Amino acid sequence: MYQRTIRVEFNHCDPAGIVFYPRYFEMTNSVMENFFREVVGYSYHAMMDDGIGVPTARVETDFRAPSRLGDVLDWGMVVEAVGGSSATFRLEARSGAELRLITRLVLVWMSPEHRPARWPDRIRAVLTAHLETKE
Repeated sequence: MYQRTIRVEFNHCDPAGIVFYPRYFEMTNSVMENFFREVVGYSYHAMMDDGIGVPTARVETDFRAPSRLGDVLDWGMVVEAVGGSSATFRLEARSGAELRLITRLVLVWMSPEHRPARWPDRIRAVLTAHLETKE
């Protein structure tokens, strides 16, 4: 499981001091961007330089409890499935033991022609190594 900690900042919150829901998607993107840079070894910056990317094709989120200014969110991410050109990721954010949200993302490997393409073997191997194991 890939993990990353994000502290809720003022810019994440609405006037009531609660995370405004679109900010969770920014945090989700940050987790994914850092996973690709730190674990896959291929940063979004390098992808852009190469004319490729991993756009989000689908996102589904269950908001379980509000987060507030100053909360520390521990994000965990697992790969649920790897297809030909897509992969499904599940992310959970917790503050302490309290689950704040669960989100599933489907990312698609995009060619320089902006078309879905097969995951490169090296990246497929990394994603497959991070598949969630069912006990």
